[in-house]
Amino acid sequence: MAQNRDTGGIVYMDHAGTTPLAAEVLRAMTPYFTELFGNPSSIHAVGQEARYALDEARERVARVLNCRPREVVFTGGGTESDNAAIVGVASALQETGNHIITSSVEHHAVLHTCQHLESQGYEATYVPVDSDGIVQPEAVYRAITGRTTLVSVMYANNEIGVINPLPEIAAAVKQRAAELSRTILLHTDAVQAAGYLDLDVKKLGVDLLSLSGHKFHGPKGTGVLYIRRGAAFLPFILGGGQERERRSGTENIPGIVGLSVALEAANARREENGRHCAALRDRIVEQVLERVPGCRLNGHPTQRLPNNANFSFSGIEGEPILLGLDMAGIAASSGSACSSGSLEPSHVLLALGQSAEVARGSLRLTLGKDNTEEQVDYLLEVLPDLVERLRKLPSLTTARP
Repeated sequence: MAQNRDTGGIVYMDHAGTTPLAAEVLRAMTPYFTELFGNPSSIHAVGQEARYALDEARERVARVLNCRPREVVFTGGGTESDNAAIVGVASALQETGNHIITSSVEHHAVLHTCQHLESQGYEATYVPVDSDGIVQPEAVYRAITGRTTLVSVMYANNEIGVINPLPEIAAAVKQRAAELSRTILLHTDAVQAAGYLDLDVKKLGVDLLSLSGHKFHGPKGTGVLYIRRGAAFLPFILGGGQERERRSGTENIPGIVGLSVALEAANARREENGRHCAALRDRIVEQVLERVPGCRLNGHPTQRLPNNANFSFSGIEGEPILLGLDMAGIAASSGSACSSGSLEPSHVLLALGQSAEVARGSLRLTLGKDNTEEQVDYLLEVLPDLVERLRKLPSLTTARP
C-alpha cells in the first residue's frame, strides 16, 4: 500500500471496520500468554490466577454497562454475540411465540440469523427505516403481535452511523408487551456504539446487548453479550458449562483481559474522542459536499456517530474510489467490512430509498482518535480530483439516476 506524501504514512479512515490494538491493551494481555497461562476452571493456583483475571475483567465490563458482573458473557466476537442473543431467546421462548422483529438495516450477523430462523419455521418482520435511516419506535410498536418474543434493533448503524432512539424503542416494546400480557425481550447490536455512546443498559432499557472487542482498540476474536438477569435464554455453544452455562469453552483469558481494558479506556475517553472525531468529520462532510458535484451524505445529518461520514456519488461505483484512495495511501471502505467483497449494492442504502446504481457508489469514512487535521487536508486534496477523474472513464461509471 502506498504511503501518502503529506502525512508520512497511511491515513487510516476505516475504524468502523477495525481498530489497532492499543499499547496499554497489549501490555495488559501479554502476561496471560506466558507465565499466567492457566485454565480458569482449574482449582490449582495457576488456574486460580486466571480465574481472578477473568473475574476482574467481568467487573470492568459490568461497570461500563452498569449491570451485574454475572450478566456479562464473554464470546468470540460481535457476530457470535448477535447470533447467540437471537437464537438463544427465540429458542427459550418458542413455546410462547415464534415471531421476531428486527430492522431492514441491521448488520448481516442479525439479518442472516433471522433469515436462518425463518427457514426453521419462525416468522420475522423487517421494520423499515425513515429516509434518514432511523428506526422509529412507532414502527416497532405496530409490528409487535401476539406471537412476538424478541425485538432486535441496532444502537448505531455500522454503515451510515445513524443512532437509533433505543430508550424510546424500549418503552414502545414494554408498553406493547404489557398490553398483550406477554414477555418480549429487546436486544441491541451495540458493536459500533462502544467508545462513542453511553452503554448503560438500564438507561437504554435493553435486555441483551452485543459488543466486539476489535471495534474499540481491543483484540479481534473477543466479544461481550449482556444478558439481563432473568431473561429467557438458551445457549447454542455447549460443553463444559463455562460462563455460567451460557457459553461453553475454555475462556480466552488474554483476549478477555484485553477487551475489558480496552472497553474501560474507550468509555473513559468517550467524550474527548467524540469531540475530536466530530470536528474532523464535520469538516469532511462540509468540504466533500461543497467540492464534489453529485454527492450526498447518507443518514441523518446530526443523529449519527461522531466519527462517521458516509457519502454516495452518482455516476460511479464505490470500488474504484476505494482503490484510488488506497493507491494514495488512504484506507476507507464502502460499507460493512464483512461484506466488502460483495458487488451487491448496500442493503442499508437501498432501505433508505436509493437506487441500486447510487447505492453502489458509496464511501464510508470512519475516523479515530489518532486522525489529524493534516490527514483530513490530504483526503480533501485527493478525493475530489479522484472522483472527477474516475467519472471520465466510461468503463468505471454507472448509469446516472
